Amino acid sequence: MNWPGNIELLRHGDTGQRSYRGQLDDALIELGWSQLREAVIGREWTHIVSSTLQRCARFARELANARGLPLHLDARLAEYHFGQWQGVPIETLAQEQGDALGRFWADPVANPPPGGETFAQFRARLAAAMDDVAAMAAHGRVLVITHGGAIRLLRCVAERRDFGDMAGIDVPHASLHPIAWPPA
Repeated sequence: MNWPGNIELLRHGDTGQRSYRGQLDDALIELGWSQLREAVIGREWTHIVSSTLQRCARFARELANARGLPLHLDARLAEYHFGQWQGVPIETLAQEQGDALGRFWADPVANPPPGGETFAQFRARLAAAMDDVAAMAAHGRVLVITHGGAIRLLRCVAERRDFGDMAGIDVPHASLHPIAWPPA
């Protein structure tokens, strides 16, 4: 098992969007770039792994180039696919589908969004990606640049928390989260 500190998860910076973006390929706004640049000051890694979505991958490329580090882009680290809810403002969802949204927040495993990815699929692809990251972390420190939902799910798995706890896990833009993987 790798100890917290060998692997750190970093959420992408602000995109200026206020909805479930999921796998929509949004760019960072200038604030998002500055958030990420500030988050990595004084921190060191030996490898960088990133989601292929540009809000993660573009900063990962910049950081890897600036520091001369190997970079691996991994599509399995993409955000949860919110199905028909992708791109819909949360306020709109709350007004039009409030009961379904509440059920999703309370138990996302049993109540995925219409047309959304199942949590079994989400967990399986993230776990497979993290197993590869853990192999890299055996030889150094790995920064994984990914998404809020991915970080919440991975933290639930690593901390043995129920997925219903995901909504209560604070994952601000450009926040770092040390994680032990695989879970004990």
